[in-house]
Amino acid sequence: MSSIPNPAVTLVLAGHDPSGGAGIQADIETIRALGGYAATVITATTTQDTHNVQGIHPVNANDLITQARMMLDDLPISAIKIGLLGSIENIEAIHTLLQDYPHLPVVFDPILHAGGGKSLTTQEMVAAFNDLLLPHTTLLTPNTQELKQLSPNADSIAAQAHHLISLGCKHVAVTGTHAETTDVINKLFGSHGEMQQKTWPRLSGEYHGSGCTFASACTALIAQGADICNATEMAQSFTWKSLESAHKLSSGQHLPNRFFWCDRS
Repeated sequence: MSSIPNPAVTLVLAGHDPSGGAGIQADIETIRALGGYAATVITATTTQDTHNVQGIHPVNANDLITQARMMLDDLPISAIKIGLLGSIENIEAIHTLLQDYPHLPVVFDPILHAGGGKSLTTQEMVAAFNDLLLPHTTLLTPNTQELKQLSPNADSIAAQAHHLISLGCKHVAVTGTHAETTDVINKLFGSHGEMQQKTWPRLSGEYHGSGCTFASACTALIAQGADICNATEMAQSFTWKSLESAHKLSSGQHLPNRFFWCDRS
């Protein structure tokens, strides 16, 4: 009997969404669906449903950093994915952690607003993202609204991405789901400008967890050795198919079906 090779392990630092559409459950499902393994550290619990977030409850920063270090010491982590952080203390703790593991690629999904519109950050936290986390980020995955909030003084998507790269971020993958375009246009930027542009048919409806799905898909693929261009392209395809076959389980947002290929309903 031949042995089964071990999957690439991603360390996920993200919040818990009780609906399972976004957050840590979205990350676990995506990473496993793409053949990886997810080690998870919850940064915050939330009070939310498929309509909107009502509250965020950050975990203690010392507990977060202790658990993350235990995973990094115990498992062969190949990449780190960062999602909802919940507090300035957690941002500072993760900054300290990333300084000790400069060899690991980091994908950061800057979750600034819930799908229902509620703000999930403060201006102080946004400044900390730029100052403390971007210098350690391999790939940032904002939507167009988040990109503008992170880089408010630039007047175009390219200029906004360039500004964030000037702060130390290596690549910026901008998703166009919130832009007023017929199709969804996603762009990847690096230090020398635009590297990739992909267009996807715009799906009807609203989706809960599309950004988490895309960012964790990128991380899982990077952990397995894919380069940035291939990882972002494959992650877009995976995310689009997850949304195309999403479940409508409530009167709120659709929930991505990350196991779309084995859904026999």
